[in-house]
Amino acid sequence: MPYLLIAFSYLLGSIPFGLLFSKWSGMGDIRNVGSGNIGATNVLRTGNKKIAMATLLCDVLKGAIPVILIHKYYAPGSASNWVETCVALAVVLGHVFPVWLGFKGGKGVATALGVYFALNPLLGALTMFTWLIMAKVFRISSLSALVASTLSPLIAYYLCQWNVTTLVYNTLFIAILILHTHRENIKRLIAGSESKIGANVQS
Repeated sequence: MPYLLIAFSYLLGSIPFGLLFSKWSGMGDIRNVGSGNIGATNVLRTGNKKIAMATLLCDVLKGAIPVILIHKYYAPGSASNWVETCVALAVVLGHVFPVWLGFKGGKGVATALGVYFALNPLLGALTMFTWLIMAKVFRISSLSALVASTLSPLIAYYLCQWNVTTLVYNTLFIAILILHTHRENIKRLIAGSESKIGANVQS
């Protein structure tokens, strides 16, 4: 059962909702737009806010569903910790490296947020709030994602009463993965050439 759940998590995470929705709505291949990313931020560049919101919602939900299933079939405790960690990572890895797209997917931010909400609703809310504040102030999606994901292990550490728990490890592993997916963004941020939210260029 655990291995089936881990495999299911990866396959669910690898569903490219942004690509599917953009094609079904007649907008073509989203990979030919803006940054070429399949996530909601790039879908928004098409000007179709409804499709972008649908992409965001589905990417968040696909992150949450596997963790919810883990909590349904496994009672909290050390025996399920490794399964929870593997599932949380697998669903984000599925989004970032989808088998259907030659392992070239999105950056994992929305899917990670879904994982966080399922792991701990307050963790998800605080991480999302951090993203929103950064986006409001700086208007740069990638910077907001980097700050929110980097702070998520610290938020988890605080929520666990300053104890290093599975929740802290889960957020730490995902934060490292998101830093990896944003390495080109980090270069542009340092160079001062990163685009702002609403711009029809790279993100």
